[in-house]
Amino acid sequence: MKWEKFKPPEPDDPMCCFECDLDPHGCCCDCDDLDEACSRWLKGEPQKPDCALPVFGAVMDRLRLRLLSGDRRVEISMVPALVLLPMLLRLAALHFLLGLVILTALPGLVLWYYYATHRKKGRTLFFLSLALFSLAYMYFLFITEILPRGDVSHLQLVTVTTGVVLTLISLVCTKRGPGFVQPSLADTHSTSTNHYQLPHKDSASQNGVDQSVLPAPSARPVEQQTQSLTAKGGRCPLCKVVRPPRAGHCRICGGCVQRLDHHCIWINSCVGQANHRSFLLTLLLFLLTSLYGVSLVLRSVCPQQNLLTALLYCPGVYSQYSSALCFTCAWYCSIVTAGLLNLLVLQLINISYNVTEREAQLALRRKNGQCRPCGLVVDTGVYSRGFCQNWAEFLAMGEPVDRPSSILTDLV
Repeated sequence: MKWEKFKPPEPDDPMCCFECDLDPHGCCCDCDDLDEACSRWLKGEPQKPDCALPVFGAVMDRLRLRLLSGDRRVEISMVPALVLLPMLLRLAALHFLLGLVILTALPGLVLWYYYATHRKKGRTLFFLSLALFSLAYMYFLFITEILPRGDVSHLQLVTVTTGVVLTLISLVCTKRGPGFVQPSLADTHSTSTNHYQLPHKDSASQNGVDQSVLPAPSARPVEQQTQSLTAKGGRCPLCKVVRPPRAGHCRICGGCVQRLDHHCIWINSCVGQANHRSFLLTLLLFLLTSLYGVSLVLRSVCPQQNLLTALLYCPGVYSQYSSALCFTCAWYCSIVTAGLLNLLVLQLINISYNVTEREAQLALRRKNGQCRPCGLVVDTGVYSRGFCQNWAEFLAMGEPVDRPSSILTDLV
């Protein structure tokens, strides 16, 4: 009956919110837990440990911004980067000891948050927002604090601005996608061949041949193609797709990526065949821009010191708050640059041996790889063809091409 959907829910009905009829995707069916949590909070009673995470998730899901295109969920992981970073940097500029404590504890907090989120295999915008906001905030301080001093020429300003813009453009190109594995012919028709129906009993025997024992017309070609594709790369147990060689499944992104290298938290995406080169270009542009910007800041704040020693010894820099803030930000940029420089060096070494980070981790787990210079890279010896050939293959590596749908219809 039409009026049945307007009747009140039964006591055992899981959809206890009226929002379930309006928006099933945004419905929260933990009303009892929310009511109990609110009652305990109003009464000052301690909360149950098992209901803290569901209540927190429900509250975060209700934090939305009303835009022209609709309601957008507010990512709580972006708040620490947008609020705590400028506050901590300005607090660190008050005194030398405060700066030492904060700049020492900040990398530890970031690593702790990384391991906390990496254990849950969940996506977070914290690291991407931290990287983007750090770049924007450092450029803002460069314009407002260093440029008015008159120590920076117009050419130097244009160089820094160009570096920031090119870094953002390269990051956008990297975020377009790592190149996910598309379903093949065998994946598309694997379920249809399993549900092949046998002929009717009345027509089971024609011309003395039992038709019921014959296989499905399209089962043999699809099965043969499945075996050939599986022999090359294997079938993913999670995606149920036949993946090519060197492809891997990312549990965070939820898909198989062609020539998967690793899942980079700083771009909140995987690094694969389609965006590996742009990822390296983003790292290189960021490092060059950061090093050049730090050198300009140190020349302005510590003009009497050498660039190699100004970061370690700059007398009188804390006598003025503006100079102390710029010096603290230069130290922060140096710490970030050192971490990304380590990542860039590892990437360059892996490319020189034609090995991905995923293949290196698998080789260490299976103990079938050899550790090369100082243990920086694990050489699997499978795809390496020499230094020049490895780099030529990487630079000539094209984006993955989707299989045309016309081939599927022709072979069916």
